[in-house]
Amino acid sequence: MAGDQAQFYQLLETLLSSDNDIRSQAEDAYNNIPTENKVVHLVQAIQNASVSEEGRQTAAVLLRRLLSAEFYDFFPKIPVEQQNLLKEQLLLTLQMDISQPIRRKICDVVSELARNLIDDDGNNQWPEFLQFLFNCAGAQDSNMKEAGIRMFTSVPGVFGNLQNQNLDVIKRMLASTLQPNESEALRIQAVKAVGAFILLHDKEPAIQKHFADLLPSFMQVVIETMEKADDDSALKILIDLAEATPKFLRPQIETISQMVGDTDAEDAWRQLALEVMVTFCETAPAMIRKQVPGAIRTLTPLVLEMMCELEDEPEWAIQDDAADDDNESKRKWIPRGPRRRRRPAVTPPATPRRSPPVRILLYKGRKCTNNVVAESALDRMCCGLGGKTMLGLIVDSVPAMLASDDWRRRHAALMAVSSAGEGCHKQMEQMLDNVVSAVLNYLTDPHPRVRYAACNAIGQMSTDFATIFEKKFHDRVVPGLLMVLDDNENPRVQSHAAAALVNFSEDCPKPILTQYLDPIMNKLEIILTAKFKELVERGTKLVLEQIVTTIASVADTVEKDFEVYYDRLMPCLKFIIANATTNELKMLRGKTIECVSLIGLAVGEKKFAGDAEEVMNMLLKTSAESGEALPADDPQTSFLIPAWSRICRIMGKKFAKYLPMVMEPVMRTASMKPEVALVDNEDLESVEGDLDWQFVTLGEQQNFGIKTAGLEDKAAACDMLVCYARELKEAFAEYTEEVVKIMVPMLKFYFHDGVRTAAAESLPYLLECARIRGPDVIRSMWEYILPELLKAIDSEPEQEVQVELLNSLAKNNFPKETIVIELAVSKENSSEPKRTTQHNARAQSAHPTSKAGAGSQCLARSCPRAVND
Repeated sequence: MAGDQAQFYQLLETLLSSDNDIRSQAEDAYNNIPTENKVVHLVQAIQNASVSEEGRQTAAVLLRRLLSAEFYDFFPKIPVEQQNLLKEQLLLTLQMDISQPIRRKICDVVSELARNLIDDDGNNQWPEFLQFLFNCAGAQDSNMKEAGIRMFTSVPGVFGNLQNQNLDVIKRMLASTLQPNESEALRIQAVKAVGAFILLHDKEPAIQKHFADLLPSFMQVVIETMEKADDDSALKILIDLAEATPKFLRPQIETISQMVGDTDAEDAWRQLALEVMVTFCETAPAMIRKQVPGAIRTLTPLVLEMMCELEDEPEWAIQDDAADDDNESKRKWIPRGPRRRRRPAVTPPATPRRSPPVRILLYKGRKCTNNVVAESALDRMCCGLGGKTMLGLIVDSVPAMLASDDWRRRHAALMAVSSAGEGCHKQMEQMLDNVVSAVLNYLTDPHPRVRYAACNAIGQMSTDFATIFEKKFHDRVVPGLLMVLDDNENPRVQSHAAAALVNFSEDCPKPILTQYLDPIMNKLEIILTAKFKELVERGTKLVLEQIVTTIASVADTVEKDFEVYYDRLMPCLKFIIANATTNELKMLRGKTIECVSLIGLAVGEKKFAGDAEEVMNMLLKTSAESGEALPADDPQTSFLIPAWSRICRIMGKKFAKYLPMVMEPVMRTASMKPEVALVDNEDLESVEGDLDWQFVTLGEQQNFGIKTAGLEDKAAACDMLVCYARELKEAFAEYTEEVVKIMVPMLKFYFHDGVRTAAAESLPYLLECARIRGPDVIRSMWEYILPELLKAIDSEPEQEVQVELLNSLAKNNFPKETIVIELAVSKENSSEPKRTTQHNARAQSAHPTSKAGAGSQCLARSCPRAVND
């Protein structure tokens, strides 16, 4: 046994090797050890002072992972005596003479074990742990006090059904550790503990009121950490509370409102302090307006000043790649389904995925420029507080900023116009004539970034005030944008003007846009030709990508009137699709695919028929070239599948001949399961910069992540299956059963509203397609669909999706008694009592109940509640 233990110590050291091959072999050897043996070895390694500090910490991390991932596989199976011994050894190890980093890692192990030992009824099956917490709170050693509070932070519901009778004890424990005479580390940990406990009870005002006495000491710690600027965790806890339980913080709102405004602080601290107040503006606008009206009068000018903090980059206007500040929190404009009002961005992102919201970037420590953070803050303040509160404060500052000699102030003023439109819509609409006149003047500003900001404001107002904006100002806006499109010396500005034209044309009434069709298309055709030549000669593509998108937008609006330009443009667009095959041109190719399919949809089957087969063959070649699926992050994917759908709508039943070739990739994409993960803080550090993943913190040490790359493509594939079933009818019959088996489980795909909507919409069409196969097949499909459809209707959290689910139910042609019978069975089953263990709750966190299109928001608002309940 001693020999085995020595070998295990050596294995631990090998796991830390910087050599990938050696470490990989060690991981394989570790994974082959039986779990019960690993637990024993890991505990002994943690306790053994002869093992290196890093090795002992690694052992603690591995043990916590075992308890998190495999607890129910091994712990209940070992004898009770060994269970008790493990619990006893872990508590003894915490009291050993060990370094504080190791003690903190052991706290995480003990917390994980305690979490798993709370049963379905809230009984804590480890009473010794509760007593140990109390002992830690009363200990003279501040390190042990910190250990106790750290464990309580990780498992704030550890008291289970004994909590109510121990509320005063918990309160005293937290109050004592917030006192000024305690160590800084302990007080910060106490702030985290208070935050974790209140967030656990975010829907219980009585408990929040009971703990309100802790707020003055709580806020004192937050303020002190801001002054020292060395640990932002307390400030982030304040942001979490402002989002989830703003009323709990009401007594301290005046103090909190004074935290913003230190312009000498580091950018990250200024941004987080601003985030606190902006979050309050969103979650408790009435409280802000009533209790601290002066704070908003002070905050708004500060935000406008922060928007002026840009660097003067001489090469900015000629860069060929759109920078992050163009794309932050922006959406792609191109319609994916029915036309609808959307919060756009003037410039489509550099990838088909949305960037994480600014708030999430801040919270995860990602670097954001002050002007981007401030623009987002002003937008959110306007949406939260409304135009009556905000517009006057903005108008007080913007005219002077526009008149400034400093280009940064003019830029900030125009970006403020962009940010204000949605939240101040009603009030701003009354002064829109003056606003538009002022903005249009800056399309000729001497500084390219100011012209860029003017284009941004026009594009944003085109959407925020559609269609009034287009009807009233078309005679000035279109010529103004066409003028900026001549700015060949500044491609970033030229591209942004074309992007603003996208927003304008998307919501412009067809008769109005048709008036300008010749000058618009002549201009776009000239630029398309010139920029294609530039691509060949110099490899630049930014403007070309945008022009292709703008052509698609115009075609989408004017429809049949686009026919006159079809023969002039289609050869060039087809040439791009056929030849833009290198990795750096995939985005251009994808946008051109989208453009061609939208033009085809606009002009109709008769005009497009001559090119339909050639285009389809090029698109099919895209997915067939590699012999396997395109990667989820290949930008062509998000354009390819919707393009097939549009061509199906154009060709109708004639598209059926392509089904054998397109169904496999579409079904594969629709069936894609998102990658989810529970990761440690240590692992998170290595992946949180990856925009493909979004994470939310679960307790003190765990983070739930979802890989968002591919979710939009999955939704598009589901929409495509709806289109095939609707358009092809009996020609789609042979695929109906397979598609139903994909779509029915998607009724509860809570990561993306669009997937659930498409699944609901598809079901009546699939049943109709299958009628040709006879009544037995239909009845079998209906018996499979109905129970799950009724369950989905009952549990759907989003009203818009629930309406689609109900429509799906109403469109079926089956006798109503079948639905009544199934409803009765469903109600009978749902009346049975349900119990959820901590373990199950953790698993359920992988199914957030909010929109996933705003990925991070859905996770941040849903998952922690599921885990902590």
